[in-house]
Amino acid sequence: MTNHIRGDVPIVIDGVTRRLRLTFGALAEIEGALGSRDLGEMGARVARLNAGELRAVLAALLRGAGEDGAWVDGAGVDLAAASRAIAAAFRGAIA
Repeated sequence: MTNHIRGDVPIVIDGVTRRLRLTFGALAEIEGALGSRDLGEMGARVARLNAGELRAVLAALLRGAGEDGAWVDGAGVDLAAASRAIAAAFRGAIA
């Protein structure tokens, strides 16, 4: 169940609704995965992710919500839907 007050964003992966949440831990993980030096640089990188990077960001946001992000690489992920959900998670964190 998603909690919009905590910034949860729902996403359906392999027919199961999961949650994404941008936390400080997820931010640190994303920063490391993208090789960013600061938040400004990371924001620019998130706007132009390749498929592998998108999966890494998705996994970090899943773990931020307490989900298991380890299986993302083998899952049937709709990359367009994942991009929209990732954007919503970032927007929700700064709103």
